[in-house]
Amino acid sequence: MANTSLQIVEVPDFIEESSEYDIKYKRTAKWDAEKGDFVRDGAYRIVECSGEEGFMIWCFKIAQTERYSCLAYTNDIGTELEEALAADNQKVVESMVERTLTEALKVNPRTEYVTDFSFTWNADEMHCTFLVKGVEWDKLFRISI
Repeated sequence: MANTSLQIVEVPDFIEESSEYDIKYKRTAKWDAEKGDFVRDGAYRIVECSGEEGFMIWCFKIAQTERYSCLAYTNDIGTELEEALAADNQKVVESMVERTLTEALKVNPRTEYVTDFSFTWNADEMHCTFLVKGVEWDKLFRISI
């Protein structure tokens, strides 16, 4: 005779992610933008930095990462600077750069706003400086690319 008893398994309640957790600044590895590498101590261990400094590093790196160029990132991560720089008109380029940088940085829930864009041109080379305000910060920090 076959055993036909049913076993009942309780499914645990789904715990939704807290949006509050998403805006916390978490410690991370310190990055040296000039060297393009992690900062290491005398024993060659990676140095940690505060969550606020880590957020600033993230903003700097994202501003320089072309969207779709890194398979490790989702399609939401990165900018479209190559497309923007291909425009014929300098004002159009500046407008497109401002838009793509703002959109790229606003992906992070820790970004409150991006503002005060400044552009300088040297022949075909463009330099852009702007300010980023993190959520729950009183100060803004400057990024130059």
